[in-house]
Amino acid sequence: MQLSFTGEEEAFRDEMRKIFTTEIPEDIRKRAAIGETKYPDDIVEMTRILNKNGVAVPNWPTEWGGKDWTPVQHHIWREEMSAAHLPELLPFNMGMVGPVIAQFGNQEQKERFLPKTANMDIWWCQGFSEPEAGSDLASLKTRAVRDGDHYIVNGQKTWTTLGQYADWIFCLVRTDPDVKKQAGISFLLFPIDTPGVEMRPIQLIDGSFEVNEVFFNDVKVPVENLVGEENQGWTIAKFLLGNERSGIARIGHTKNWLSDAKRLAAQVPGPGGKPMLDDPVFAARLAGLENELLALEMTQLRVVASSADGKPNPASSLLKLRGSELQQEALELLMDLAGPDSIPAPTGSGDEDDWAGKTTPEYLNYRKVTIYGGSSEVQRQIIDKAVLGL
Repeated sequence: MQLSFTGEEEAFRDEMRKIFTTEIPEDIRKRAAIGETKYPDDIVEMTRILNKNGVAVPNWPTEWGGKDWTPVQHHIWREEMSAAHLPELLPFNMGMVGPVIAQFGNQEQKERFLPKTANMDIWWCQGFSEPEAGSDLASLKTRAVRDGDHYIVNGQKTWTTLGQYADWIFCLVRTDPDVKKQAGISFLLFPIDTPGVEMRPIQLIDGSFEVNEVFFNDVKVPVENLVGEENQGWTIAKFLLGNERSGIARIGHTKNWLSDAKRLAAQVPGPGGKPMLDDPVFAARLAGLENELLALEMTQLRVVASSADGKPNPASSLLKLRGSELQQEALELLMDLAGPDSIPAPTGSGDEDDWAGKTTPEYLNYRKVTIYGGSSEVQRQIIDKAVLGL
C-alpha cells in the first residue's frame, strides 16, 4: 500500500526539498542525522533561514507568517523536513506558544511576540508540569496573586525541556484557588531572567541535561503579560496540548529510524553469518513496524484534515498514543540490531559509524515520549470519552 499524491503536491514536495537541502547548511543537517545537534545555535540558525524563506510557521495565521496550505501540504512539509534530516523546530515556539498567542492574545501581544517567536529572537520554554501535577495537570499549585498591575508568582515547575537556553517561559498558574481546579488557572508570559526565577538542571538516565526544574519566588509579572482572560488558562492549555499531541507522533523521525534499521540490517551479520535482514523473524518485525507506521501516517492525514478549522481534534490523542509507541519500538529495534555494541555511550566524535553506541542512550531517552504531553493512560481516557463516546 502506498500513499498517492497529485502532480501539484509532488511539485510542492520538490519545492520544500530544495529549500531544506540547499538553504540549510549541510553541517547542521549532518549533525542532526547522527544525533549531535548543537544547541542552541543549530536550531536558531536553521529556523531563521526557514523563516526568511517563509516556511518556518506555516501552521500560524497567514498575517503572522503562516501559509494557506492544504492539510496534505502541511504533511509533506513536515515529512520532507525529516527526510532532509533537519533538526526539529523548537516546538515551544512554533507549535505551542505561537499558535496560542495568535488565537488568544490581544493585538499588542501578537505584535510584540509573534515576529520574534517565529524568528527565534525569543527562545521559549514551557512551564506546565509540577512535581505533583504532571498528567493530572489541573492539580497544579503554582500561585499567581494579583497585586495592582502585577501578579506575584510563587511555586515550582519541573521537566522544563531546554529551559537552560530559554529567554521567556509560558506558564500555567493558579489565580483562583476557591473554584473547581480547571476553572482557576491562567496563562502568563515572563522572562526567565525576572528576579525570583531559578533554573536547575536535571540529569536524565542517558546522561544528558535536557530538562530542568524551575522555582518561582515572589516573581513579579505585569498583568499585561496575561494571555486571554484571567482563569481562562485551562481552555488555552487544552488548545496547546491538542497541537502538541499531533506533533509528538513524529512520523518522519520514525521513518528515518526504520530506514536506518533496514540499511544497517543488510550489513550486520545475523544467524549463520547472513545479514540480519535475511533473518525471517527480524524481517517480519521490521515489516510490521513499517505497516503500522503507514497506518498511522494515513490517520494523521485524516486528523489534520478534520482540524483544518483551527480547532484541535481530540483524535490527535490517537496520534500521540500510537506515534510515541512506534518511536520506542523503532529505537528498540535499532538497539537490538546493535546487540552488545549498543552498551557503550556515544563518543561524540561525529562519526556516523558510531551508530551502535548511540542506540541505548537514545532508547533510554525516548522512554519519556509515552509520558510527556499527557501519558498513554491519559490519552486512552481522552479517546474513550471524546472520540469513542464511552
